[in-house]
Amino acid sequence: MGSTSNIKSRLFAPPSSTPCTRTHQIGALALIAITFFTTRLLDQSLTPSTSHFNQFQSDVVRFSGIDDGSVRWPRRGYGDEIDLKIYVYDENEIDGVKELLYGRDGRITPEACLKGQWGTQVKIHRLFLKSRFRTRNKGDADLFFVPSYVKCVRMMGGLNDKEINQAYVKVLSQMPYFRLSGGRDHIFVFPSGAGAHLFKSWATYINRSIILTPEGDRTDKRDTSAFNTWKDIIIPGNVDDGMTTNGVRLVDPLPLSKRKYLANYLGRAQGKIGRLQLIDLAKQFPDKLESPELKFSGPEKLGKTDYFLHLRNAKFCLAPRGESSWTLRFYESFFVECVPVLLSDHAELPFQNVVDYSQISIKWPSSRIGTQLLEYLESIPDKRIEEMIARGRKIRCLWVYGPDSEPCSAFSAILWELQRKTRRFHHSPETFWLHNGSIVNRDLVEFYKWKPPMPLP
Repeated sequence: MGSTSNIKSRLFAPPSSTPCTRTHQIGALALIAITFFTTRLLDQSLTPSTSHFNQFQSDVVRFSGIDDGSVRWPRRGYGDEIDLKIYVYDENEIDGVKELLYGRDGRITPEACLKGQWGTQVKIHRLFLKSRFRTRNKGDADLFFVPSYVKCVRMMGGLNDKEINQAYVKVLSQMPYFRLSGGRDHIFVFPSGAGAHLFKSWATYINRSIILTPEGDRTDKRDTSAFNTWKDIIIPGNVDDGMTTNGVRLVDPLPLSKRKYLANYLGRAQGKIGRLQLIDLAKQFPDKLESPELKFSGPEKLGKTDYFLHLRNAKFCLAPRGESSWTLRFYESFFVECVPVLLSDHAELPFQNVVDYSQISIKWPSSRIGTQLLEYLESIPDKRIEEMIARGRKIRCLWVYGPDSEPCSAFSAILWELQRKTRRFHHSPETFWLHNGSIVNRDLVEFYKWKPPMPLP
């Protein structure tokens, strides 16, 4: 056996110098070249190409490894599973909430508000009430949900704009936790076109809050949009339950070969340029584009079933903007299995962290509505259309407002997105903290002693 001194001398002695010959230099350069080209080949084989619209990834949406149809959200920023505690304000807990739910006289019913585009306010409220992530302890809550059916209440004459504004301010002034965080951990739902502008003073009081809305842009009639991509969440529109529930539906999709039209547009003109252009285009090419004059009142009113019977009779369903940038027709298209063609430049779409919309829909510039659009749609092979429809069939569960127990639903997707909004610590311009960790207001009154009504941050 060798001595330890010999071992140390071999370990710590200066390295012997080997002369660097031309052969060594050539070998080193060859190794570098091989490493470079191998890396490039691996990058090209592992990274999906986005240079051409015909090259698609294999999956339109990330599904979990469990064979139950559940959608897998990215781990980064979301975590491995939903781990939330959400407090839902009770209608009897705070003065003014009942007005926002049922109107000044209490005559507006939740059942009446389930219909139409504003039905998401009722559905999301009910889903939170039944959710396994609901907590009844404010102190444990990560987030707070403020119920309101204000869009429906306004449309049915239950409150006017001034009364809505006053009711919201009254409600918020009675919420200590709202003041504690400046509203950052409070959730509001504003469905359909107007978005948060239904609350005229939204920019003053809830500009830091989390807003759930299908509307990502409302600058056409106002100076600013109420949607902020970093704090708010785009939600799907409220597709009629007769098309989204399991079992018998109002109408079933037609085979592609039996559809009469290349494309259709079903909707009112509303004086909007894009819609007027489509109606005029349908008159020029009645065998390719269907755009009937729809009546939404009177004896010739188009019923729900008739509407979807028309919608399913084309390969492509055209979805132009209306009073605002979002359109319910985009979501309805997936349930009659026509490919939606979005003709609204500023539209925002939900759950973009998991859905690749280029595989299931088309977005076409609204400035190019005309014969070029029809020629383009005609050029798409039926095989490609069938592939897009099949992908859309896989993800349309994300447009259905089912409970969080279902592996794939709009509500589960909303919960995933809400999880990314949670914070460990909250404060506002009207909250302060001391050396012992206590939270106080500007008058150094501790949080648990705050009494409503309170000045809002």
